[in-house]
Amino acid sequence: MFIILFFLICFFASVIGAICGIGGGVIIKPVLDAFQMMDVSTISFLSGCTVLSMTTYSVIKSKMSKTNSINSKTALPLALGAAVGGILGKWIFSLLTNTFPISRVGAVQSICLMLITIGTLVYTIYKAKIKTYHVTSPVFSCIIGVVLGLLSSFLGIGGGPINLVILFFFFSMSTKEAAENSLYIIFFSQIASLLSSVVTSSIPAFDPVVLIFMVIGGIAGGIFGRGLNKKISEKTVDKLFIGLMVVIILINIYNFYCFM
Repeated sequence: MFIILFFLICFFASVIGAICGIGGGVIIKPVLDAFQMMDVSTISFLSGCTVLSMTTYSVIKSKMSKTNSINSKTALPLALGAAVGGILGKWIFSLLTNTFPISRVGAVQSICLMLITIGTLVYTIYKAKIKTYHVTSPVFSCIIGVVLGLLSSFLGIGGGPINLVILFFFFSMSTKEAAENSLYIIFFSQIASLLSSVVTSSIPAFDPVVLIFMVIGGIAGGIFGRGLNKKISEKTVDKLFIGLMVVIILINIYNFYCFM
């Protein structure tokens, strides 16, 4: 029964993730933490794998699409930086789990994600009044990518809402353009994070059937969500994004309380 629950969570999270460009992990991770069916390390790993499966599909489809809005001059340095950040984030997570009780690490993840989400929500509400920039430096773009990759890997969320805010603020991207580029960044950071887990033999024990159902749900949700993204307006995407941020904040407050 719980396998079907995991599938449904991943499916609906990936639908919303594909629409908003947040990868789905920002929903999957805190929701699974709330159910407390597995420990933090296992949930982080499974969430990352699910996000990777969804973003792999989305990136391939985006590259094949005639309406592809990924600018390689901007996205490539961001993605390369995200790959480095993904490895650093995984290293920091492993360091903390080997030093502190796993529940404390879960609490840190919850509070960090909550604060990031609150900041994202405030920015999204007032973004029309905030001046944005057009960063063109590959070096600066790479540094930004490192920070994004580190956060997404450490939190086990893929990329989440912070990617969109950074792309809005530093690169003046539209909502849908930021969504596509965000998924591109998530793709590289999660591959790096997964390879780091394999190389360091830090893959947690889990039931492969659970991962299979989560991945199927992630890919199916990505397919469905990408189709919806093309049919709805940017204003609708913004409203969905704001509503989602409120729900994520509440879930993380609950998780922080449970972990503490």
